[in-house]
Amino acid sequence: MNIDFKGFRSLKLELDRLLISQIFFSYSYLILFMILPIVSIFASVRNFNFSLFLQPQYINLHPIGTAISVNKFGSTTFIKISGVSYGIILNSIIIAIFVTVISIFIGLLVAFVLARYSFPLKTLLRILAIVPLLMTPFINTYVMKKFIGPSFGVNTLSWILSHILNQDVRLSFSDIAGIIIAQAITFYPIVYLNVYSSMMNIDPSLEEQAENLGAKGFKLFRSVTFPLSFPGLAAGAVLVFIFSIEDVGAPLIFGFRDVLSYQIYSYFQGMSVGIGNPVAGALALTMLLISLVLFISIRRQVSLRQYAMVSKGGRAAPRERKLRLKGKILVYLFVFPLVLVTISPQIGVAMLAFSKQWSQSPLPQGFTLNYFFQLFSIPGVYRGIINSLVYSTAAVAIIILLGLSISYVVARVKLPGISLLDYLSTIALAIPGLVVAFGYFFFFHDVFPNTLLDPIYNPAIPLILAYSVRRLPFTSRSIYAGLQQTHLSLEEASINLGASRARTLASIVIPLIILNITSGAMITFVYCMGETSVSITIGGLGGDVSSPNHKGPITMVMLDLIVSGRIDGTNLAAALGVLLMLLQIIVIIIITLVFKQSYAFIGV
Repeated sequence: MNIDFKGFRSLKLELDRLLISQIFFSYSYLILFMILPIVSIFASVRNFNFSLFLQPQYINLHPIGTAISVNKFGSTTFIKISGVSYGIILNSIIIAIFVTVISIFIGLLVAFVLARYSFPLKTLLRILAIVPLLMTPFINTYVMKKFIGPSFGVNTLSWILSHILNQDVRLSFSDIAGIIIAQAITFYPIVYLNVYSSMMNIDPSLEEQAENLGAKGFKLFRSVTFPLSFPGLAAGAVLVFIFSIEDVGAPLIFGFRDVLSYQIYSYFQGMSVGIGNPVAGALALTMLLISLVLFISIRRQVSLRQYAMVSKGGRAAPRERKLRLKGKILVYLFVFPLVLVTISPQIGVAMLAFSKQWSQSPLPQGFTLNYFFQLFSIPGVYRGIINSLVYSTAAVAIIILLGLSISYVVARVKLPGISLLDYLSTIALAIPGLVVAFGYFFFFHDVFPNTLLDPIYNPAIPLILAYSVRRLPFTSRSIYAGLQQTHLSLEEASINLGASRARTLASIVIPLIILNITSGAMITFVYCMGETSVSITIGGLGGDVSSPNHKGPITMVMLDLIVSGRIDGTNLAAALGVLLMLLQIIVIIIITLVFKQSYAFIGV
């Protein structure tokens, strides 16, 4: 038996104490604060009879309700589009499918126009296309409901239609239809950004060769451009589907209870949470399985097909063509108005924050700055801001340490099992936040009752831990990209001169990737501040948000302001939304203009 002592010494040199500590810390953290809470959901439903989900309440093949109703009273025509109910589980899937299809249509159209054509105001269109991803939790859906939803007065859409048609028309979207519209205009930029990135990375010579062989117009798009950009399309579509099925904001604001997200959220209301209620666990597990099955199936489809290119990446000057007359008509009379419609919630949030009132009128009335001053004078609202700042800062500190450890190990160690660490660090994007919240609630309350890890005892620590897991990919991928651009020979030279790996990491590696660490941390901080699913479930256990000592984060405060019935509640929530948008805009400017790096928008 021959023993490879040289290989053993090389392995021993590679796996020094720092790397071993990083590997142990990374695996331990992810297993304890991500894997075990998710696995605990399976334990919570071990005695649950899943055949109960065949009941009409959950799966109903005979739809209930009327999709479209038209009534006329005097000179007024009432048109209500709501959709029909197929039960809790099927409703969630149907909504996610519709949202994904609409997002694909809009995102693919906008991406293709921006990636392949040059025209005046192109930069403006590119900026407008990402505005819907500026986070304004709950209040953007509230504004959307004011625009298109049922109203005691006249909604904005009806007001516009009545003026155009010169007739009194009351058109409204509610329930499933309203949720689909609200989610689609929020999530479509995810598809757009992924497809646009894929199209910009296509080798231009491939399309040029296809054109020389006679492929033009739609045939060129169908045979070359679309297949090569399909991985980006698939990735964006999967994320949209997952974000849609877990979104609780739109169902809450439109008051539609028959979806998975609303049902899971309802178990976290006040102190009426059923600790061992298997229904909540079964619903969370169902949501998880739906998301993972789709995610895995799409990943397999993308990986089985080859999208090879001779040279990866486009040229410094992308292949663009000038729009002809028909193209200009399409862009300026359809694409631009369509994109402007999708940014209406953000515009409406700003209008609501600065308006004196917006109740039964189709548009806001008056102007005031008073709501911004009140944010820091109302104890409960001010406490929510402080809580989010503390939770997000603590989570970012953990994420930097964890992300640096994971990225450094993955980039520098070539051993079996290391690739699993990379996969675990990014899989959180595919796990719905409500599933993470329920797993944390069930696991930590059961295993560590009446401790700082128990969400009922004190939700602060569980919120920080959940943020650190959910938002880890933004920092870890940013750091990994920096390490990929840092040559290994610099570290080897330092170690050969007698420096330890820890000193090499501190004095050479980190200074070289400090911009990646900083930009990743800033992105993570913004998304921790605007995190929704975990914040309103676990954070909702932190006491009455009107109390100056509550533990809820800023998004929990925004939801409470909207649903509490307070006269100025929605205006205050809109003011908080404006602050979140300003925070994100500042981060975007710093990262793109100062750090000269790209900003990652993916994440809800």
